[in-house]
Amino acid sequence: MASIISANIDLTKIDKSKIYEGKKGKYYPITIVLNDEVGQFGDSGYVQTEQTKEERDAKAPKSFLGNVKVVWSNGSNVAPAPRDGEPQHQQQNATQSAPEPDLPF
Repeated sequence: MASIISANIDLTKIDKSKIYEGKKGKYYPITIVLNDEVGQFGDSGYVQTEQTKEERDAKAPKSFLGNVKVVWSNGSNVAPAPRDGEPQHQQQNATQSAPEPDLPF
């Protein structure tokens, strides 16, 4: 496992016409976008309603549902957001991998 991501979505923004029936239940297509840097409020990205190719080609507006935050990472995927009261630079340094040893092999 590379990361644990926490998310909250605003259920009032869900487009009920996009809910579809699958083999094991009802589903809603979403896209999770992770940014390269942590945002002003500690968010790592956002959740939006997935767009079809036709919607993307027509430049239809995106439906943002909420924000996501990386709460744990092994450091090989994305860095976790800083915890409450912890400065950003300390958290980023903690997730960086240790330097390679200076060995000839």
